[in-house]
Order: sequence, then C-alpha cells, then structure tokens
Amino acid sequence: MELKKIAIQTLLYIAKALKMETKDMMVLFNEGMQSMRINYYPPCPQPEQVIGLTQHSDADGITFLLELNEVEGLQIKKDGIWIPIKPLPDAFIIVTNGQYKSIEHRAVVNSKKERLSIATFLNPKLDCEIGPAPSLITSETPPKYTRVTVVDFFKNLFSTELKRKSNLVQYYI
Repeated sequence: MELKKIAIQTLLYIAKALKMETKDMMVLFNEGMQSMRINYYPPCPQPEQVIGLTQHSDADGITFLLELNEVEGLQIKKDGIWIPIKPLPDAFIIVTNGQYKSIEHRAVVNSKKERLSIATFLNPKLDCEIGPAPSLITSETPPKYTRVTVVDFFKNLFSTELKRKSNLVQYYI
C-alpha cells in the first residue's frame, strides 16, 4: 500500500509539472489497479542468442523497477541504439506514460550471473476512460489521442504480442 501512495504522489508531481489539474490524475489512479511482476533471468553461456524480455514500452501509468542483485540487464533504446543501464543500489527507475514518454526498453541475460528484479505497476481503475487530460486540452494543444475505456485498452494490449513500441499508435488522431 505504501508503494501505491508513492506512485500516486509521483503522478501528482508529474501533473503539476505539466500544469495539469491534479484531479485528472486522481480520477484515474486513486482507486487504480496495482500489480507486481517478479523477474528471474538465469545465467546463459550464450546471452547474445536469447532475450530476457523483448523490447517494449510500458502501458501503465507509472512503473517502479527495483533491481535486486545489481546485475546488468536493463537496456533502453536511444536514437536507435540499445544502451545498457547500470543498476544503482537502492534506486528506482521510473518509466511513465503520456506526455512524459515511456521509453522503449528490454531485458537481456548475463552469461555468468542470474538477474533478479521486481517491477510494480499502477494502472487506471477499470471503469474509467483514458485519453488526454481535459486540463491539457486547449485550442493551441488539441487532443492527439482518442478516448478509450480502460477495459478496451487492456483487452487490445493483451491480445497483441509484445513486439512493438507502443499500443497507443492505434489511438492517435
């Protein structure tokens, strides 16, 4: 429950930085779904022949990733090049969705050491619609995405393979 409070507080800070009404975030996430994934990547003598987790962008509101044993494996894509991210002890990597772009990332395996991580996700509540925050829409900044129910968004997301950067492309106006 504490991590959910931290996630919501972080989203509220993001809203303030974007000059959004904080209620736009609260409506979506205050009663949102929290989930967790524990990742175990065993060592592989030929790591270049396997992938731990295929490239993707997270589709949730915010992700906190805790890398437990400081073994490299997280990579982000920048300008078409995969860059390894060194784990920082006691640090969280935050990946957000929306105006702050969710960065494309993947996990690779290590040839000698196992890698452990825990990812927690905060998603909007199921009975909401998602789309551009009303407080961000003006005549100068019209909506870039159509509105969609959270249920339909996740049905579509989970019915496709995790091979493309973003599920959002289909909602672009």
